[in-house]
Amino acid sequence: MAIKDYIREKFFPHIWCPGCGHGIALNGLLHAVENMGLKKNDVVMVSGIGCSSRIAGYLDFHTLHTIHGRALAFAIGVKMSRPELTLLAPMGDGDALSIGGNHFIHACRRNIDMTAIVMNNKVYGMTGGQYSPLSGYGTMATTAPYSNIDQQFDVVDMATAAGATFVARTTAYHVQQMADILEEAIRHKGFSVVEVMTPCPTYFGRKNREGSAVDMMEKLKTMTTPIGSKAKQENPALIERGVFVKKEMPEYCAEYQKIIERATKGN
Repeated sequence: MAIKDYIREKFFPHIWCPGCGHGIALNGLLHAVENMGLKKNDVVMVSGIGCSSRIAGYLDFHTLHTIHGRALAFAIGVKMSRPELTLLAPMGDGDALSIGGNHFIHACRRNIDMTAIVMNNKVYGMTGGQYSPLSGYGTMATTAPYSNIDQQFDVVDMATAAGATFVARTTAYHVQQMADILEEAIRHKGFSVVEVMTPCPTYFGRKNREGSAVDMMEKLKTMTTPIGSKAKQENPALIERGVFVKKEMPEYCAEYQKIIERATKGN
């Protein structure tokens, strides 16, 4: 199938702001799905509420646009009932790690076979530019006019500590790497977490004087480096990108099926 076969063209042009990185994340995901040759009827996308969650409306898969923070809860229900389907859960800062934080850590530890895509733009963009769990200390937001004093979560560290068996980070600037990582994550048999760092020029960029959308994209290039690079050794402040965790562990649906079989046999 071609990329155009996976989208709902009648809903374009999209509603994301000029310069937003979420459209690039959508493009990367489409390339990954196309390269895998997945059939539309075999894919389910579940999203919550927020800028990132609008992605579900543009894709011609089975889609669920659910309530804030509960994308993974709904996705787990779908996967448990139809384990043969490919589950994708795009989320934003809040969906994944604020109101949805508890669902996130338990999905990681259960190792249920799905891909969680955390689109990190460091802000609640859809509801007015409030700071999020990923904004970081010292950043400005509509709800932090004198600067944010909360420390930020590290998506990679949290997913790794909670037990996810595939953990990766990429950015909206690194478009080819993004598509490759998303494909690898979807193919992985277990719970995959991919953080996609994306720019939000409208709220985060303006409040924090980060310049134009192009400037913010350039920053994603200069502030990140491949895992284990010499640049990271010379400048520890750089953020590493790539695949941090990839390991095999029992997958939840497969283990649950064994329980069903044991119960059915009366053992």
